[in-house]
Amino acid sequence: MQLQVIPTSVHGALDYSASGINLAFPALLELDDAPAAALIPRLDGLGGAGYSLFTDYEFGLLKVLPMPAHLTFDAAKGALLASSPWLFGFAENGTRYWLPHVLMGSADILAAIMTKTG
Repeated sequence: MQLQVIPTSVHGALDYSASGINLAFPALLELDDAPAAALIPRLDGLGGAGYSLFTDYEFGLLKVLPMPAHLTFDAAKGALLASSPWLFGFAENGTRYWLPHVLMGSADILAAIMTKTG
């Protein structure tokens, strides 16, 4: 069964959308009272948008990062984001502190697994 069904053009749109969501949700959910809960998704959003600009795909500007490397970065940052509430100790603050991190991180991992590389 072939899991790679997402074209790189769709993945690119998802990259920039997810980056925007990660930059916005800490403020929307008022997570600033737990600095790590707010900082980690913002760094994730900035990092994802940053290396997307360098990726060799339809939404890349400089096109120097191969798509397989991009997908590896996506999976790694997704794993970090999804596990961050427990790694950095803010999960016990409540569902709104951990659920968005898990959902967005899991989406990163799934998109990395399901995107076509060629």
